[in-house]
Amino acid sequence: MLVELPAGKFSTLKFIHKYLFDEVYNFAGQIRDVNISKGNFRFAPLMYLKESLNNIDKMPQSNFNEIIEKYVEMNIAHPFREGNGRSTRIWLDHILKNEIKKVIDWEKVDKEDYLLAMERSPIKDTEIKHILNLALTDEINNHEVYMKGIDQSYNYEGYITYKTEEL
Repeated sequence: MLVELPAGKFSTLKFIHKYLFDEVYNFAGQIRDVNISKGNFRFAPLMYLKESLNNIDKMPQSNFNEIIEKYVEMNIAHPFREGNGRSTRIWLDHILKNEIKKVIDWEKVDKEDYLLAMERSPIKDTEIKHILNLALTDEINNHEVYMKGIDQSYNYEGYITYKTEEL
């Protein structure tokens, strides 16, 4: 489904978000129309959001470090009201798969380590790069790695009711 879509573009992230949340949120795939924050962190202000997304689209993505820097910037932008983390992790794997023929084996990424590293990433992205680099795999066509990644992504967000293998 993502094969035809351009890696690293906001248009692809919008598609992913709409696909994941179309039956959950009436704003699925739509840029947020409010300012949002989490804890003490304010995401990109609404008045600069579209400009931020245009700039992120233009960021280089030819190697692992550039891709993670782009991922961190998209997290700071937080373009949707809900579902940003789950959508951007799939978006990240799409970029990695297309650009460096690798994906993240999310089962190898500890929830607390990941969340803390992402929280600190706007200031310094070294920690998130290290954590994700350790979990890189070349099993880009392994359906099980992908599905377990979705399970782990929902776990990061506190949803553990279902596992994809049970659906």
